[in-house]
Amino acid sequence: IEPYPSMIRFLVASVLLLDGLSAAFVPPAPKILYNKLRDAGEAVLDYEVPEEAVVNIKPNAMNRLRELRDKQAEGNDLILRMGVRNGGCSGLSYVMDFAREDEIQDDDAVDEYSNEKIKCVVDAKSMLYLYGLELDYSDELIGGGFKFFNPNAEESCGCGSSFGI
Repeated sequence: IEPYPSMIRFLVASVLLLDGLSAAFVPPAPKILYNKLRDAGEAVLDYEVPEEAVVNIKPNAMNRLRELRDKQAEGNDLILRMGVRNGGCSGLSYVMDFAREDEIQDDDAVDEYSNEKIKCVVDAKSMLYLYGLELDYSDELIGGGFKFFNPNAEESCGCGSSFGI
């Protein structure tokens, strides 16, 4: 059943060799590529994303949220409240804080990562600005921390923590 992928790679390698090119240009099999990404420290999506999530949590951010969850008291879910407030260089700034279960309001949007014991909560007013936001994380020495990539922002400042619509 599986001789075809190997055969295709062999044919591509043969064509490259005939063209005088090195066989090193043969693309790796998907599993090999996955292992190389994982070994190189690239974050890999290893969690289930809720349907129609308001905020898209990228793998690096999820890994950092897991670390923060593990530092909390055992058995508690990590509840991350995200929002927007007036201020910052560009007019609006991101707000991110921890919350308790009893602080979740009826009109809040809740993205639940049940296997991870992590919830991302966004209030109704902020949802207009945050829908589709990608939350990432960088551990760089300068400029590290959570990063916000907002498709709704028409402008953003250099620090990355404020935006304008």
